[in-house]
Formats: sequence, structure tokens, C-alpha cells
Amino acid sequence: MEKKKKKKSHFPIRLNLLFFSVFLLFSILILRLGFVQIVYGENFKRELERKEDITINNPVPRGKMFDSNYRVIVDNVPKRAITYTNMGASQKEMLDTAEKLAKLIVKNVDKMTQREKKDLWILKNQEKANAKITQNEQDQFKAKKLKDNDLYKLKIERITDEELSTLTPEELEVWAIYLEFSSGYKFTPQIVKNEDVTPEEFAIVSENLQSLPGVDTTTDWDRSYAFDQTIKSILGNVTKTQEGLPADRLDHFLSFGYNRNDRVGKSQLELQYEDVLHGHKSKVKTVTDKQGNVIETEVVTDGKRGKDLVLSIDMDLQIAVEKIIEEELWGLKKTPNTSLLDRAYVVLMDPNSGAVLTMAGKRIVKNSETGQLEMQDDALGTITTTYNVGSAVKGATILTGFKQGVISPGTRINDTGIKIADTPLKKSYSYLGTLNDVDALKLSSNVYMFHTAIRIGKGNYQYDKPLGLAPNTFEIIRNSFASFGLGSRTGIDLPNESSGLKGSSRLPGHLMDLVIGQYDTYSPLQLAQYISTIANGGKRMKPHIVKEIREPIDNNTDEIGPVFQEIKPTVLNTIDAEPAWMDRVQLGFKKVFQEPGGTAFRRFTGVSYSPAGKTGTAEAFYDGPERAKFGKEPPPVMNLSLVTYAPSTNPEVAMAVIVPWAYQGTTDNGANFLIGRRVMDTYFTMKKN
Repeated sequence: MEKKKKKKSHFPIRLNLLFFSVFLLFSILILRLGFVQIVYGENFKRELERKEDITINNPVPRGKMFDSNYRVIVDNVPKRAITYTNMGASQKEMLDTAEKLAKLIVKNVDKMTQREKKDLWILKNQEKANAKITQNEQDQFKAKKLKDNDLYKLKIERITDEELSTLTPEELEVWAIYLEFSSGYKFTPQIVKNEDVTPEEFAIVSENLQSLPGVDTTTDWDRSYAFDQTIKSILGNVTKTQEGLPADRLDHFLSFGYNRNDRVGKSQLELQYEDVLHGHKSKVKTVTDKQGNVIETEVVTDGKRGKDLVLSIDMDLQIAVEKIIEEELWGLKKTPNTSLLDRAYVVLMDPNSGAVLTMAGKRIVKNSETGQLEMQDDALGTITTTYNVGSAVKGATILTGFKQGVISPGTRINDTGIKIADTPLKKSYSYLGTLNDVDALKLSSNVYMFHTAIRIGKGNYQYDKPLGLAPNTFEIIRNSFASFGLGSRTGIDLPNESSGLKGSSRLPGHLMDLVIGQYDTYSPLQLAQYISTIANGGKRMKPHIVKEIREPIDNNTDEIGPVFQEIKPTVLNTIDAEPAWMDRVQLGFKKVFQEPGGTAFRRFTGVSYSPAGKTGTAEAFYDGPERAKFGKEPPPVMNLSLVTYAPSTNPEVAMAVIVPWAYQGTTDNGANFLIGRRVMDTYFTMKKN
């Protein structure tokens, strides 16, 4: 049998081809790497040694503020400034530049601290400073029991006033400039002087910039106010250059890319709208080599000032209302029993949108230098101060009774005063007969409110007997009041709003006080939100001062830019009330102003704008600036309030007036009416014109 032939294997040939291919590829790779290293190596090395920094350039103006008629309220005033940018200079180089600059400008040294002066003395007197360290302390330092910083502190502590007095004014001025140089970030301009820079200083520094490395002349800005102090407390303030970022919000601002020496809004609208008001500085790319030398600089983005705010406040109306408050306060101070009267507040709102039309507050203060009384703006007090307001809250009490099902439209209650055990007799200002809910509001019956509260608390009233109430009665009423804005923050676009004070007692007598506005405290703005909620049929609107945010136009005019954002009306909550219930309260409020016997009728006769609302008188204890002089027993005072809206159908404006500590004694001076009537008349007169 014939033997089979062996099949020849091709495996060795394939393996050789694979090895050859791998060898060829590696050879090509090595040749390429060698080529890159030889030809481009130096370029890559330079790129690796280059360092790029994106830095922020000179400050840009903040956004402007306009009133509702697009008139400038807050603007920016340019001012000359001298800056320094550390491009990697050493301490000696900065000191040399500071010495040259000190010969060209005047630098104030009044704000220099003792510690800063001592640092300078040590720099100028190093041998004398070293001599202040004892041999024992030097031995401890060598034994590593003391550190460099410990020795420096000892030197600082041992410098005498006599030694500090040897520093010359010229040396102090150079040091003050150097401290400004060294306080900024590398590649970031630092303001050296921006106050009282004379044209001569600005010009001579500009002419000598080549010999002043890092120094530059530029334009800074400051806030200006077209209407002086009008609503200044609402507009807020901006930090000074020396302040920089507020310490209590440092981390917040740094996280958003601010520099420590940036100027920011620190109160009210300037703070609330910081994110849109602040401008965007130009960004500059700085390239340095391995040694830190600047190779090139390039502007990445140009600077742009902040966006503008358009407020809902009409400055003509604001000024007119402030004038009314001032005139009436001065007039009232001439009447008896007004020694403690010193302030009054008015808020006007659009009840349908929540737009604040006026926030006015005035306070009489004594000038510490002249001892004379003078008027001061206190518009901020409309949200930061709270008071007992009296019967103005009774509309909320009636609606709470309706919601809880303890009274209904038409429920009649006898106005006879009530006597709870261990509590003084509580009654209305006079016996008013048997009243329904509408007339209880018209005539301002306290007793009607007392019985409503007792029913809410499931109490069983018997003359001079204990009144057992459900433990959650206070909470039920307060929660209901809060749904109108009473005793809760209104949500206005301003920081630091007060919610008011709530009494801690749970005694039945204090519950009676609560439902007639004589226990918890409320702010003028809370009252305005409350009356607006009733005026518009039950929607609690979020108050707002800013109505638009606009893009800036940088053409050195007051021209307004395109709309960036329009502030839409916001409903915070809707009152859980049937339309018929709201109609009853609105009818009662209308009778207060428009029907004989109503508590505001006599004061508002003859007006054409059909007002509705409620008056308030609260017995309170004085808690003002003179409180300390009365010891533990502050004198009793009367707070006066007024809430109203008009027209009574389809209302367009709502108003709250509070005059704390209006008078002492029993003679009502009508401060709330004197101010309120004139303000409403002025509003509708200005509207016609």
C-alpha cells in the first residue's frame, strides 16, 4: 500500500510575516518620535513651560435703577482712579514703585492700623527689632519650641509708641501705597486710590506709567441718587473698595467668581438683585514663562455694565406721599399727648398684581450735634418694624369664622360686653346692639369678634366663668390670618423682612385680644397685602418692587434697553372662602367708609373714588427709642391704622397706614385719617393728571 504524503505546514511563514510587520511599525514610530523631538521639541518644551491665567480687569459700572415712568433713580458717576496690577514683582520692586508713585500722588494714611505701622517699623529697623528677642527666646527657637511667627509677634508687642513716632510721613505714605499693591491678586488690578484723585495727579501718573511698572490710570464709578434720600433705605448700598466682599458672605461670592476686593450690593435692592446689577468685567489672558515673566496678554472678553432695574414705584407719587407724612407728623407733634409720636408709614399696592406703588416711612429723630428734631427717611420700616394694629384685622376674623363654620352670613350676636373669670370686662367702645357680620365690621364691634373666637375654640361662655378652649385655637386663627399675610413674611423682593411678634400666652383673654388686632404685631406691608387679598376677592399676591429687568445700553444716555425679564404677578395662595363670604366682608368694608355710622365715614365724605376698608385703634405699650427711660413699666399708647382700597368694585389701589404711638390718653387725634385721606386723594388726583 502506498504511503500518504505529509502536508507541508505554512505556519512559520505567517509568523515571520507578523514579526516583520510589527518590526516595521515600531521602526516607523521610533523614526516619527525622533523627528518630532528634533524638529518640534523646543516648541513643545516652551509650551509646557508656558502658564496661562485668565484674570479680571478693571471694574465696570453696575446696572441703573429706574422708576415706573423710566426716570433714572440710581445711576453711576465716573471718577478717576489709579490702579496697580502685580505682574509677578518682588517686594523690593513693589516698594520701589510705591516710592516713585508716592512722589506723584497724595495717599491718605489715616486708616493705617497700628499693626501695619509696626510691620513698617520692623522692615526699616531690622537690627533693633531683632534685639527685642531675648537670648532665652532665641534658644527656645533653636530648640524648635518657638516658631518664626512667635518671634515676630514678640517683636510687634515690644515696639513702643515712641519708636513708631520715628516713622516719617513720607515713609508711611509709601507703605500705605505698598499695602494697596500687595492686597490684590496676581494679574488682577487693585485700586490704589479712587477718592479725591485730582486732575493733576491723574495726568502726571498717566505721563509716567513707563517708569511705574504695574501702575495704571482708569475710571472707577460711584452710585448717585437722582432723588437724594427718597426711598434710599429701600434702594440699599454698595460696599466701598476698601470693604470688598462682605465677610459674612465671602464664600458665597467667591464661589461665583468674585474677587475679594470687588464691590457688591450689601443691603436691600442692591443686595437682592446683585446677580443682575453687577457688571461683567473684561477678562484678560496673561501668559507667563517658567520664570514667571509675562510673555503676552490678550483680552478674552470685553467688560459690560450690569442690567437695569425698573421699579413699580412712581417717584412723583412717592415724593407726594412722603411730603404728606412729614407735614402731618410735624402738625401732630404740636398737639397734646404726642411726646412719644415719632413715625408713620404708608404702603400703596396694586391689589391685582402685587406691584408696590409706594413704600413711605418717616421718622422724627434728634440731631446728635444740634439737638434739634429733624425728619429722616424710614421707608425700610414698612417691612422691618411691626406693631399692634387694632381693628383693621377684623375682616380676617370674620372670614376665619366663616371658614370654621361657627358663623355664617347674617349671623347675629348681641354686643353686650363679656366677662371671663380672672379677666377684666371686655367690650366694644360702646354698646352697639345686636349685629350681623356686616354691621359688626361697619361699626367695629369687638364683642362680635370675641364670640366668633370663642366659637372657633369650642368654648362655652358664661359670665365670669372660666372659658375652656380647644388647645389649638390660637393656631387655627393665626394660620388663617397668615393666609392673608398677617403674621407671616409677604415674600417681597427685599431681604430682612420681619414676620412680626407672636404672643406666647394661651390665656382666653389674650385670644380675645388676638382677634381684634391687639396681641400679635404686623408690619405696614403685611397690612397692605391683607387688604389687597380682600380687595381682589381672595388671592394673596406676592408684593414686588421691581417690575422689569432690562438689558443695559452703554451710550451715555438714560435710554432704556430691551426687556430681559418681566416680573409676573405671583399668587402665593388663595383664601379658602366662598364668594358669598368675601362679598359680605367687602360689603362691611364699604359701609365703613360710605355709610353713616361707619368708623371712617365722617373722614371720607365727599370723595369720588368709592373707598372701602377698615380702621384700627390698638391699646399698646410704648416700645420706641425712649423706652429705656421708663424702666420696667412703659407708658400705654395708642397705635392707629387704616386699610383701604378703591374703587370698592374693581379696585386698582390698596393702602395701609400705620401711625405707632400716635397719642397717649383718650383723645383720638385721627392721625391715620389725616394721612390716609390725603394720600388717597393725591393718588386719584395724580391719576387724572
